[in-house]
Amino acid sequence: MPSSPKKQKRKPEPAAKQPPAAAKPEPATMPLGAMNYLFIALGAAVLALSYAAMYIEKSVDGFFALDIAPFTLVGAYAWILFAIFYRPKKK
Repeated sequence: MPSSPKKQKRKPEPAAKQPPAAAKPEPATMPLGAMNYLFIALGAAVLALSYAAMYIEKSVDGFFALDIAPFTLVGAYAWILFAIFYRPKKK
């Protein structure tokens, strides 16, 4: 009966070098500023007023529902998109 091969001892692998830890992590910044939130609130107010005016008119074929509301609603939604992507110029 042949003898079993000897188990080879594994050499311990050196620990991987890690980069030194940073002294202080930078504080997180808010993605939107105060002006962005103001613009979003303005757009939301125009949306609410447009829908409220259509509700008060209570007519599907009314002047506001057919002639004014489509422009104010699309404009308000576009304004909110603009407000989200707006970045003020750095000095």
